[in-house]
Amino acid sequence: MDTAVNPATLAAAIPKAELHIHIEGSLEPELIFALAQRNGVKLAYPDVQALREAYAFTNLQSFLDIYYAGASVLLHEADFHDMAWAYFLRAKADNVAHTEIFFDPQTHTARGVPMASVVRGLASACERAHGELGISSALILCFLRHLSEQDALDTLEAALPLREHFIGVGLDSSEVGHPPSKFSRVFARCRELGLRVVAHAGEEGPPEYIWEALDDLKAERIDHGVRSLEDPALVAELARRRTPLTVCPLSNLKLCVVKDLADHPMKRLLDAGLCATVNSDDPAYFGGYLNANFVRTVQALDLSREDVITLARNSFEASFVSDTRRQELMALLEAATG
Repeated sequence: MDTAVNPATLAAAIPKAELHIHIEGSLEPELIFALAQRNGVKLAYPDVQALREAYAFTNLQSFLDIYYAGASVLLHEADFHDMAWAYFLRAKADNVAHTEIFFDPQTHTARGVPMASVVRGLASACERAHGELGISSALILCFLRHLSEQDALDTLEAALPLREHFIGVGLDSSEVGHPPSKFSRVFARCRELGLRVVAHAGEEGPPEYIWEALDDLKAERIDHGVRSLEDPALVAELARRRTPLTVCPLSNLKLCVVKDLADHPMKRLLDAGLCATVNSDDPAYFGGYLNANFVRTVQALDLSREDVITLARNSFEASFVSDTRRQELMALLEAATG
């Protein structure tokens, strides 16, 4: 690629991995209404425009309230397939070569949706994306932290017959008041089973939550982690361990973690030597898929060509792919950047 290409254009064009995407958060209003009609679900909003206008969040909880309402239209295996397939088409357009997708089974099983319908619907879309789009992918089962650890343990046991379809577990939902240590036992069990381990920490919660995710849960990646900069010792430890941070800039803006994208800590994370990556979190709700997050962050922070390439390289380094696949992905990036 021409070295004169500006960094924002480069960011959109190069191959990259997305490691922090909640598949239920990719559910666009148009698809919500289509699935509601297909499944006979009555929504609280009269039309797509009214639903979009409700996407004015003041914090994480105000988002989660509408997020769970949107998920109510997901009832059958085909619904989960269609939702994931719509995401994969957007990912392909954004030059995503690999993605690791979060899903929240408790959101669905609590409504009587069988675990198998959730997992098999998503897994079939992953297989289709590999065959038709050339995108490699993996599923990560997330526990809802506002629920009990026992509920998480029960969810894990219910998912184990489908173990072949997911590679790891995560921790998401309302962060404040629900520290990672609340889930020490279930994460210990997951590690015994050989599952990869990630956790949301340091978005709205304090740096102490990141320490807990590292030390209690043995998290291999920290999802968000932007508040790590408040603790220099933590920054040093994250750099020493080379623990990736899956940062979601537009999410941070939409949920008022930062007031302006120009204030976003991404550049400081990179300058501190951390393995930061760019991701979209819940793109249907937060105003952009991966390229929108990448491009707007590059523009707001005046990131350099080298910063852009580092972020893409970090995404492949942080992914849970085989060494062979990682080499393939790095080679794609090298070919695209010269």
